[in-house]
Amino acid sequence: MTDGTGSAGSRAARFGGAGSPGPPAAASGATRSAGAPGGDPGRIRPAGSPVAGSFGADCAGFLAVDSGGSGLRVVVGTVEAGALGQQESRVPVRTGARGIDAGHLREQLVPLVRALAIETGVARLGTAAVGAAGFGTLGDALRAELPDALRREFGIRRVALAADAVTAYAGALGPRPGAVIAAGTGLIAVGTDLTRWRRADGWGHLLGDSGSGAWIGRAGLEAALRAHDGREGGSAPLRACAERQFGPLPDLPGVLYPRTDRPAVLASFAPQVAACAAEDRVAAGILRAAARHMADAAAAVCPAHGTPDVGLTGGLFKMGEPLLAPVREALAERLPHARWVRAEGDPLHGAVRLAIALATGALTLPRDDGMLCVTLSE
Repeated sequence: MTDGTGSAGSRAARFGGAGSPGPPAAASGATRSAGAPGGDPGRIRPAGSPVAGSFGADCAGFLAVDSGGSGLRVVVGTVEAGALGQQESRVPVRTGARGIDAGHLREQLVPLVRALAIETGVARLGTAAVGAAGFGTLGDALRAELPDALRREFGIRRVALAADAVTAYAGALGPRPGAVIAAGTGLIAVGTDLTRWRRADGWGHLLGDSGSGAWIGRAGLEAALRAHDGREGGSAPLRACAERQFGPLPDLPGVLYPRTDRPAVLASFAPQVAACAAEDRVAAGILRAAARHMADAAAAVCPAHGTPDVGLTGGLFKMGEPLLAPVREALAERLPHARWVRAEGDPLHGAVRLAIALATGALTLPRDDGMLCVTLSE
């Protein structure tokens, strides 16, 4: 048996290893080196590096898109050279009565792609992969409108539309069986045996997202208020942190409840919980409970046979060892047949992988209208 680095190890060691669960996202305007021996065609390298070859009208390229709560990230490249250029918008795509607003996404996307066509010299696009937050439940308009819009604007005839959980999976693990925990403000686990998708949680901060940044932050603020009241289960260090961040605690409900971005506000306190965990048993207990929730979600979606990989992706894991250590321990207990691996890339990297696989006829991840929908136009 091997751990995520390929070295022999015990069951616990399969979930061992320090550091970030994955590489940082590429900066805006980055390009990828062409034809690097043995390199991942989706890997993006710093802007300004020379790109070998010429990519003009005779070379059909691909488009990869990551649409999330922080905006839109877009990559253009070719199958031969991989990702060549990146642009981004900081404006999140709107949602409306029909779900994700396909027109608003198109309005942002078109100028970014045209700029990338000039920057990269990729004048003809044949394939696109678009990962969108909320696609599984809010993707009707995207499925109905976006493939035709991409064909009209750019001549794209092969389109993969995916939930951001799927692009997170593809970026973290690629086309192999396993499970991925995607954790930021919210949390979802997705897994596949390459015949079908399974998902767990991702139900939002009121109904689920257990173990997420919002969940950890809310639990930390509850412990702070318990300390303020003199109730059991309170934490004086978390109380002090909450007062520094939000002001007098009796005013906290008035600060928090009217906000339309409550999950993000709650999640903003999660790093304080991690900072207190080394010296405060209540904070440490919150992170252990979050880790158990993550392991439960992963166990619900992970293939039961073989030695599947379990990857971690998302901004929450940037909190480092205070969270990663209990997560590794919980995964080792709940999934002794699996192995923890570092995420190979982020959701944008996953969209690039999907686009290249679709362009080359090598897309093996399962098709599902709510998770991964493929449209081929004549």
